Amino acid sequence: MKRLFSLTALLLFAACVFAQVKTDSAAYSTQRAKINAMLAARKVKFSQYDTSLTKRSGIFHMQTKGDIRKSNDILMDIVGTDDEIFIELKKLFDYRTSQLNYTNYQKKQVESNAKEVEKTRIAFMTTINRLREQNDDLKATLAKQKAGYESRQKLYIIVIVLTFSSILALAFTKRKRKA
Repeated sequence: MKRLFSLTALLLFAACVFAQVKTDSAAYSTQRAKINAMLAARKVKFSQYDTSLTKRSGIFHMQTKGDIRKSNDILMDIVGTDDEIFIELKKLFDYRTSQLNYTNYQKKQVESNAKEVEKTRIAFMTTINRLREQNDDLKATLAKQKAGYESRQKLYIIVIVLTFSSILALAFTKRKRKA
C-alpha cells in the first residue's frame, strides 16, 4: 500500500514537472520570436540609417543639417531598439536559467526520493530478516520444548507403569503370603 502511494505521488510529481517544462518552453519560444522580430526591425532601421548617410540634399551635393539630424534620429532609434533587445535577451536568459535551475531541482528531488525509497527498502529488508531470525529461533525453542515435553511424558508413563506394577506386585505378594 505504501509503495502504491509512493508510486502515485512520484507519477503526479512527474506530470507536474512535464507540464511546467512545456509552459516554460512555450514562454521561451515566445520570447525568442519576440527578439527575432526586434532584430528584423533593427535591421530595417539600420538600412534606413545607411541610406540616410548617403542622402545629400544640399547645394553642391553636400549634406544638410536636416540630413544629419534625420540620420542621428534613426541612429538613436536603433540604439533604443538595441536597449530593448538587451532587456528582452536578459528575460530570455532568465527563462533559460530558471528552466535549468528547475531541471536541476527536479533531478535533486528525484535523487533524494530514490535515496529515501532505497533507505526504506533496506530498512524493510533488515526488519524482515530480523523477524525471520526471530521466527527461526522461536521454532528451534519450540522444537526443544516439544522434545523435552515428550521425554518427560515418556518418563512419567514409565514411572506410572512402574508404580502400578509395584503396587500390583506388592498386592500379589501379600495375597500369596496370606494364602
